[in-house]
Amino acid sequence: MDVLKKVPVREQDPQVRAKNFDEVCLGYNKEEAMEEASRCINCKNAQCVKGCPVSINIPGFIEQVKEGNMEAAYQVISESSALPAVCGRVCPQESQCEGKCIRGIKGEPVSIGKLERFVADWASENGIKPAVSAEKKNKKVAVIGSGPAGLTCAGDLAKMGYDVTIFEALHEAGGVLVYGIPEFRLPKTDVVAKEIENVKSLGVKIETNVVIGKSTTIDELMEEEGFEAVFIGSGAGLPKFMGIPGEQANGVFSANEYLTRSNLMKAFKEDSTTPIMRGQKVAVVGGGNVAMDAARTALRLGAEVHIVYRRSEEELPARVEEVHHAKEEGIIFDLLTNPVEILADEDGWVSGIKCVKMELGEPDASGRRRPVVIEGSEFVIDVDTVIMSLGTSPNPLISSTTKGLDINKYKCIVAEENGQTTKEGVFAGGDAVTGAATVILAMGAGKEAAKGIDEYLSNK
Repeated sequence: MDVLKKVPVREQDPQVRAKNFDEVCLGYNKEEAMEEASRCINCKNAQCVKGCPVSINIPGFIEQVKEGNMEAAYQVISESSALPAVCGRVCPQESQCEGKCIRGIKGEPVSIGKLERFVADWASENGIKPAVSAEKKNKKVAVIGSGPAGLTCAGDLAKMGYDVTIFEALHEAGGVLVYGIPEFRLPKTDVVAKEIENVKSLGVKIETNVVIGKSTTIDELMEEEGFEAVFIGSGAGLPKFMGIPGEQANGVFSANEYLTRSNLMKAFKEDSTTPIMRGQKVAVVGGGNVAMDAARTALRLGAEVHIVYRRSEEELPARVEEVHHAKEEGIIFDLLTNPVEILADEDGWVSGIKCVKMELGEPDASGRRRPVVIEGSEFVIDVDTVIMSLGTSPNPLISSTTKGLDINKYKCIVAEENGQTTKEGVFAGGDAVTGAATVILAMGAGKEAAKGIDEYLSNK
């Protein structure tokens, strides 16, 4: 074998997968995983661990994979991560653990994410659960939101012995993992549901259909229900729009709504009546991972799909793998293109999107070159659906119904590094604090907050 190159991972053929919702990447088998693990040089000062927001002992678990000890590998990962099967699939490893891999200096980095996925899937198939050890502390902690931050915080607190209840606004637990990320990237039954069951096996209780700020409030949980600490991991589910003419037309969706209709409301089923099934020509405005998810979902629902993004390919914020998969599947990229108006027919339905061509000028505050309009470059793309994927911000419902909880100008909850907010006993982390970010960063925040809550309750 060539130690400088990754063991290739099998994928569905692009022409086949563009018409189904089955998982694109098929993952390693045991022999492939052991061969890939043997590429790890087991650094003494492992940079990959420093690149991991939840500090998994990466050389430790890979060493176990190399020896064929998959259960031991799973327990090493589980000490740090509540959602390994999720992270192995959706983490931006190329900019985190694999981006720091020493093997990657002279060759290709070790496929840490694919190995993590293999180990987690193997454990699931063989009924292996994370170890539970701590004695019960008889102290109640409430966790708001069952996304990656909430599940991680709840899992870590349960391992420490706390009595943890998660309150979820929707009818199904999982947060963005179930409503936001498509089935072909993250299978809901085979992966997400099983990861949630693992968290519940630690003793965590989950109550769905509870909207904090309406069903009950944080103040009531603490003053009337006996919760001694609260973690807010409610995410950032409030979509942003451009504010251009025509955005109120029928057939304009936020990426959030579009993906939720597909994932939770099963819009991909043949008997579905949800309006996203109307789209035959779809424009997705934006260039991040969520834009790719929405575009690839629309493609699988039978549409011709355009990604409309105002910068060049080099500035696309989406993962390289997601852009590569989207191109392979036949999605059209209209780069250096910016919408200025959404056109509608006499019945109020989208009939096109008027755009201008852009060129890159001087760098802006983000360090990326600022797009500048090319005069006289207006043109129209004929579409019947427009999906806006411009980012999201936290819903202000929780902050507006909780006394003493400060937010910043972006409506994000103000919190210290350990998650402590301006209200005593209330901690927060993930997208509710940072604005929209990645699954693994939310998990890292949940992990830090669990430590902060433990310290707070131990000293109380």
